[in-house]
Amino acid sequence: MATAPRLGPGARQHSRRGPAIAALQPHQTLRRNVAHHYDIDGSLYDLFLDPDRQYSCAYFEEDGQSLEDAQEAKKRHIAAKLNLSDGMRVLDIGAGWGGLALYLAKTAHVDVTGITLSEEQLKVARDRAAAEGLSKAVRFELCDFRNLEGQFDRIVSVGMFEHVGTAHYRQFFRQLDRLLTDQGVALVHSIGQFDAPTATNPFIAKYIFPGGYIPALSEVMPAIEREGLLTTDVEILRLHYATTLRHWRQRFRSAWHTAAEKFGERFCRMWEMYLACSETGFRYQKLMVFQIQLAKSVDALPLTRDYMTDRERDLRARADQTRAARS
Repeated sequence: MATAPRLGPGARQHSRRGPAIAALQPHQTLRRNVAHHYDIDGSLYDLFLDPDRQYSCAYFEEDGQSLEDAQEAKKRHIAAKLNLSDGMRVLDIGAGWGGLALYLAKTAHVDVTGITLSEEQLKVARDRAAAEGLSKAVRFELCDFRNLEGQFDRIVSVGMFEHVGTAHYRQFFRQLDRLLTDQGVALVHSIGQFDAPTATNPFIAKYIFPGGYIPALSEVMPAIEREGLLTTDVEILRLHYATTLRHWRQRFRSAWHTAAEKFGERFCRMWEMYLACSETGFRYQKLMVFQIQLAKSVDALPLTRDYMTDRERDLRARADQTRAARS
């Protein structure tokens, strides 16, 4: 296993809390914004997320696919794009409750460091790694991405870039460039806009994701170019998040009585409004999800995209075999 990355000044590391999501607002503001949403009582998320607590856009390979299967397909899709090999060091920026990092460690012989700024998510992720016997292969730390030092063969970031802010995009991609090895590859998965840049929805900004911002590609691509990274692949997921949000809202409504007893009717109305507005945004208001693959070297990846399809097919077959064996 690779040695743990070093943490720069300002990072915290102790028995239960160590390096995490990298949003590039002022440190105290960022931590407060993260806590506002992600340090809510974790039982809330059990009401509407899949058991792996994937709190980002699922990947629906076919109509009628279950949320659980679509979230597994999302992790499989990302793993295929990363083109992992045995022994690689992988960084997961904004690791959430640990699902993707654990998936990567289980499906490839890689060493994963997951970082977050949510103390609640950190505790759950570490407990999950211990329960699955993966504490040596996967480390979760409480850390600002800006304070992280070391070298990684692969970097993945899912649902974190929305917290960076346009003024800090170059700093974000500069840090990716600094942390990647010469043959390294990164994948950034983020909500985006088809349209020109616009302001954050005021309801979402006040009550749900303070400090969040949904970028247009016209704001992201210049920052990548100026920091010298190579854009090796771009994929746009159009209605996948609308479908994900519909699943979440239906599950939340089914659990309304439980949620109201714990969080109150006012909170439930606000949360349903958030899920409904978000689904509308992806279905009718030009929101989408983008996945941008980046590299430092022009020969860091195979010549054609076939490796993605082949790897995804292999991972799907392995998952089907595992399910068949269990049944």
